[in-house]
Amino acid sequence: MKNPTYFKQLNYEKMITDYPIGDNYENFLLSTSADEIRNIQEKRFLKLIERGWEIPFYQRLWKKSGLEKGDIRSIDDSIKIPSYSKTDLMKSIEDHPPFGDFHGMHSYSKLERPPVVFHTTSGTTGTPQNLFFGPLSRELQNVMLARAYHIQGIGPDDIVHSVYGHGMINGGHYVRETFIHYSPALFLSAGTGNETRSVQQVHNMARFGVTVIVGFADYIVKLAQVAREEGLEPGKDIPVRMIIGHMGRENRDSISELWGGAEIYDLYGVGDTGIVAFEGKDRQGMYVHEDAYFLELVNSETNKTVEDGKEGNMVITVLFKDDIYPVIRFDTNDVTSFETARSELGYNVKRITGFLGRSDNMVKLRGINLYPIAIGAIANEHYAATGEYICKAYRDSDGRDEMVILIEVNCGDSERMKVKNEISSLLKSKLGISLGVELVDKGSTAHLTQVDTRQKAIRLIDERF
Repeated sequence: MKNPTYFKQLNYEKMITDYPIGDNYENFLLSTSADEIRNIQEKRFLKLIERGWEIPFYQRLWKKSGLEKGDIRSIDDSIKIPSYSKTDLMKSIEDHPPFGDFHGMHSYSKLERPPVVFHTTSGTTGTPQNLFFGPLSRELQNVMLARAYHIQGIGPDDIVHSVYGHGMINGGHYVRETFIHYSPALFLSAGTGNETRSVQQVHNMARFGVTVIVGFADYIVKLAQVAREEGLEPGKDIPVRMIIGHMGRENRDSISELWGGAEIYDLYGVGDTGIVAFEGKDRQGMYVHEDAYFLELVNSETNKTVEDGKEGNMVITVLFKDDIYPVIRFDTNDVTSFETARSELGYNVKRITGFLGRSDNMVKLRGINLYPIAIGAIANEHYAATGEYICKAYRDSDGRDEMVILIEVNCGDSERMKVKNEISSLLKSKLGISLGVELVDKGSTAHLTQVDTRQKAIRLIDERF
């Protein structure tokens, strides 16, 4: 077909047979053995490698490492393939503006190329990165998220409030598509506080009876605070029963308490990949969609795979993304580890412990690796902390790396020294190192974290360079 339209490119029945959804997916997790899943991965991986050889970005990257066609005969050979990161993609864009040469659009004739969905990342770690999807890979990205939401318990009686951002950012758009294409719930697409004012959001949530919030933990915490300032009681005036999103290392009990005892579920994914892993009812790690992703954990310094239970960078291959912008061994720089115990739910896929931090956001102080989100989670265990914070890394006059955490608190001046000492002691006992602590008033860090305007708040300012 010449210039095929988006939906003409899709074979829906085949798609959900190959990648089951809803109850069929849970049955797949329970009935498919690890060996059978590995065989599925193998077939899809080798097809993806063939596609990679058609794209200039991969041709250049792979040949530079000495890789030749035919060298990859099995998924076990994946370690021979060099990984790449956002830095490589941005270099591709710089050398081949404005879209780069990693998307593969030019491998199709103008009459045969499928429609392309174009977005960018949020730019949390720098300049926003280009993202590309063909119809099949876009819908399967949505399917992966719908799978997670279904297992976590979203149903037809739910009214879902989303605080994922829109504009050029991928997140809000594909979350919306997930709900309107694959979920029976009623969906409210609010976006960030910059798109719909926080005060308006909480009143809408009360008006429409929101039962589920999806988004990033930072802003969800802020909304609970705004609701109370507006005289609304989360959990009562806003009947939220469940919060699903990117929790990071946030204190779940405190978030749940802020929202009247809501259940908390975590997810992991990035713009390039979609949702790779999700938390189940057992809340013992996050289950990887292994029929759709091949996830490797590698040492950020040696690039060798780490043992199960050890921390490593997530290097992700998206097994279904063989139309536009194949993703083959993308190093997210996000750190996690594989769970080693067997799933209590009986799901036959690997689990990760969750998002532990970013290797490129890690600060090494006196031999200890520190991640800002872990520091914030510990500091926010204190009763006086509001949940908002930012870490600053700097180099002192002797050339030694140091860090101070600015943490917002609700306490009077007379209490501040006591609170500061308690938070300092808490950090030292759990991290094994002394950090600087600076207590600031509520709202004082917002201009630094940009929590009101970004879907992922900034948590580290690095002044060392």
